[in-house]
Amino acid sequence: FIIADTPGHEQYTRNMVTGASTADLAVEVVDARSGVSRQTRRHAFVASLLRIPHVIVAVNKMDLVGYSEARFREIVAEFEEFAAELDIPDLTYLPISALKGDNVATASAHMPWYDGGTLLHRLETANPRADRNQIDFRFPVQTVIRPHQDFRGIAGEVASGRIRPGEEITVLPSGQTAHVASIVNIDGKMEEAGPGKAIVLTLDRELDVSRGSMIVRSRNQPAMTRQLDANLCWMDAEALRQDRPYVLQHTTQRTQAYVSKVIYRFDVNTMHREPATTLTLNEIGRVELETAAPLPIDPYRINRTTGGFILLDPDTNQTVAA
Repeated sequence: FIIADTPGHEQYTRNMVTGASTADLAVEVVDARSGVSRQTRRHAFVASLLRIPHVIVAVNKMDLVGYSEARFREIVAEFEEFAAELDIPDLTYLPISALKGDNVATASAHMPWYDGGTLLHRLETANPRADRNQIDFRFPVQTVIRPHQDFRGIAGEVASGRIRPGEEITVLPSGQTAHVASIVNIDGKMEEAGPGKAIVLTLDRELDVSRGSMIVRSRNQPAMTRQLDANLCWMDAEALRQDRPYVLQHTTQRTQAYVSKVIYRFDVNTMHREPATTLTLNEIGRVELETAAPLPIDPYRINRTTGGFILLDPDTNQTVAA
């Protein structure tokens, strides 16, 4: 497990977004004494927005409420009411005592009324590979490798989908096509590559490919567009400005972008939408952007890699939004 511990305070919303952006599972820790807090709601909202597929609500400090089943059920009902408005595919609840070890790595003798397994068991049986998009082949090009004149390989990490030698591919944005001659990784040739695999592709003919290109299966291509509609978390001390350019990084490609419109801002504690003309540090809102170059994008709900991006300050190269 790689664990990101993200602070709950409102002023650290950007930290939560950063940690959640690559997470496969979230553990929401709720104090059994105080129940669902604003912080809990904010975390759950961000987890939903970033489409973390699995969320475990760990109701902690059960030892301080006498291991009460009634109190646990109260908190579950309270969270369920709030979560009904969220989009979380797999939501489970677990009563624990971190201090005493109840239901953390071993089953609790103090809570015989609960038989849903331990926290460790839930983590070990989660299957993040099953949540990855296995259909839409997307291969952002990191670099072209040419160690000698007889080998020209295109290196990168498979963002989604699967590919095999012999399949026809298209290079975006140029639209040129070729067939995959071979797939190679550090261990040698592969018969197939899927999501998360760092590979080198060789093609049956030379094409103009460089960092920032994207290779896709010819019969399954993403939309090419300069108009983006996105949820944006603002991470910079200077507020969003519509009169200045930013650098938008999408997979391995960078292009200039303007925020053409702020549609609304979220109240991250209540999920209500509020009118807004800008976004300030730690705020999340819905915006429209226009980019200088067309980008190959998928909806975020089906591909978190090709559906996400960051904005950079062109003067400092600081990340200002995601």
